[in-house]
Amino acid sequence: MSHNKNYHLGVLYLMRLLINADGIVDISENDALNKVKRYESIPEPTLIEFEKDILNKREKEVYQTGIDFINLCSDEEKMNAFVHLYKMSEADGRVHVKEVRLLLYSIRQAKIEFNDVVAKAKQLKYG
Repeated sequence: MSHNKNYHLGVLYLMRLLINADGIVDISENDALNKVKRYESIPEPTLIEFEKDILNKREKEVYQTGIDFINLCSDEEKMNAFVHLYKMSEADGRVHVKEVRLLLYSIRQAKIEFNDVVAKAKQLKYG
């Protein structure tokens, strides 16, 4: 669990993209997002800042902003962010090709190994 605002915002931006990637916002995806918010103890002011900032951004801007925040993080934080994203992609029981593409491209941009993300995701249990 990180208390880094850049980490929290990076996770929120990329999760928003992932949730909307297949064009269907499933209740299980919203539940997964809420679990991550609790697990990471994302402060309310950070959530409010994110919600205000996201309103007028196009998909490409949301992606770039998320990656920029993630790239300001430590390697461990980057790994944890992508573990959350990986688990989010599985939340609705089906992984859409746009979700896979987003994950793979983002992981490459952050210079993280996909297999390491998968291995760590299998170990993470939300309490």
